[in-house]
Amino acid sequence: MRGRLFFDGKEFTSMNFEEKVPIRKEIGMLFQNSALFDSMTVEQNIIFTLDMFSDMSKSEKRDRANFCLERVNLKNTNKLYPSELSGGMKKRVGIARAISMNPKYLFCDEPNSGLDPATSILIDELIQELTQEYQCTTVVVTHDMNSVMGIGEYILFLYKGQKFWEGSNQDMLHSDVEELNDFVFASPLMKAARNVMK
Repeated sequence: MRGRLFFDGKEFTSMNFEEKVPIRKEIGMLFQNSALFDSMTVEQNIIFTLDMFSDMSKSEKRDRANFCLERVNLKNTNKLYPSELSGGMKKRVGIARAISMNPKYLFCDEPNSGLDPATSILIDELIQELTQEYQCTTVVVTHDMNSVMGIGEYILFLYKGQKFWEGSNQDMLHSDVEELNDFVFASPLMKAARNVMK
């Protein structure tokens, strides 16, 4: 796939690394599979981003990593390796790394992928709390309708690579767009929820 990406009116895709750095500092990313480095400890995974995009001292980076880990309820996990973490813990380390630069924009790719329902709710709530705490714009790409209905404020529905519908999660329940309804109400639980709303 090809395309052009613009940030604040500037074409990001045509910039070199140095030109991208000021923009990249404003963006936090949570990857679908957390994308932690297996050979690095939890602390090193978080500091990796700070090494690339900040001019903090070593002690400042360590303090920042500790703060972010405490914020996602993973205090004292600094020296653990990803192989020693559960799926939910890996997601939270990914979130800690994503917020390490105090982002203005937070992008989350399938944050609940592979998680049990209870852990999924905890991750959703954490993302929502951090969005409010950092006053950042958070974009979540997800197929999880529980997540969409629970924390989604403004929804874009993509169909065959195109923006097909947009609105609030409440608007979605009353939509007459067939393609959207086929996706949203595919499960019996969602169909039942829609019938209650009618």
